[in-house]
Amino acid sequence: MIKFHPNEEHLFHYVTGDLSPAMLMMVGTHVDMCPHCQEQVRDMEELVASKLFGQAQAPQEFVAANDDFNGDAMLQQIMSQKPVREPQTESPLLTDELVLEGKRFKLPATLVRSQHRVGEWQKLIGQMWRAPIQIGGEDVLTFIYMDKGTKVPEHTHKGREATLVVNGVFNDESSEYRDGDFVFLDGTVKHTPETRDEDCLTLAALDAPMQFTSGLSRLLNPFSSLFFK
Repeated sequence: MIKFHPNEEHLFHYVTGDLSPAMLMMVGTHVDMCPHCQEQVRDMEELVASKLFGQAQAPQEFVAANDDFNGDAMLQQIMSQKPVREPQTESPLLTDELVLEGKRFKLPATLVRSQHRVGEWQKLIGQMWRAPIQIGGEDVLTFIYMDKGTKVPEHTHKGREATLVVNGVFNDESSEYRDGDFVFLDGTVKHTPETRDEDCLTLAALDAPMQFTSGLSRLLNPFSSLFFK
């Protein structure tokens, strides 16, 4: 069962399209995986639709601007046009699985449709791998894979980080996170993510590099942007 969800503000801005491209992908993927948030999104969509189109009459300024519009004539013109045959191109074969290190991970629909945006996998410290997802905007969206028994040194965030568990489980000092869980953190939180008996594939969106806070790991801070940018 999914325990951690985007807040209502995230869901509302997802419905209205007012999130950054990275956060739209993050929240959309969570919604794909979460029946509870799917229901909330449907309710919000109905609310927005009723606010926009629920008036008994069209606004007067809209009517005035469209006095000369003739829908029947436009429809006849469209129907009389000969269809244009588009050149046929071979569509890339989509799969709902991601394969890494011989392991297969089932992907939600939002990520299946964005496979062509995934870059090459690179190995990080320990048994961690990353692959950037090119979605535009200033935020960084990244697949992160942690093999079992992997720990990320204690760190905080110069900006904000959203993490979504795609498959597997990881822990930190606060809780355990499983498939579909959505975690949103800022600079007020320090944590030490780790995997134990299971590996974990996550999706992470950052708007600034993270900041290591303990021991020798602080020596990595000048290079932290290289790991996740």
